[in-house]
Amino acid sequence: MAMTMHVDIVSAEGAIHSGIATRVYAPGESGELGIAARHTPLITRLKPGDVRVVNENTSDEMEHFYVSGGMLEIQPDVVTVLADTAIRAQNLDEAAAIEAKRRAEESLAGKTADFEYAKAQIELAEAIAQLRAIEKLRKMRAS
Repeated sequence: MAMTMHVDIVSAEGAIHSGIATRVYAPGESGELGIAARHTPLITRLKPGDVRVVNENTSDEMEHFYVSGGMLEIQPDVVTVLADTAIRAQNLDEAAAIEAKRRAEESLAGKTADFEYAKAQIELAEAIAQLRAIEKLRKMRAS
């Protein structure tokens, strides 16, 4: 029997996922994190991207979640993702992400106030991360 850990993914809207997993992959601020049971305790910020959870009973299938940022806490037997926004990857709207990317690129081209420029950069990063999550899910389904 594989070693497992409890995984919770929570956003401001509520709990998105709670269950037992063998591995978790998350977009840490300093790079991609691979987490297994008995991982060294760690707290880090998350950047927008794809959180992947390998459930206990489906060792070759992953559940995908998009997070717009937040915090990740790792304990030896518990992983908690506290996300600003968390969405199951299959619920992402590709058309809306493409439109958000277009709007952010237009705002960046306008180069108005520094605050608006920074906000547009964040929106662009989030839209690109959503599109990457959609693309990963699409490739997984095709294989």
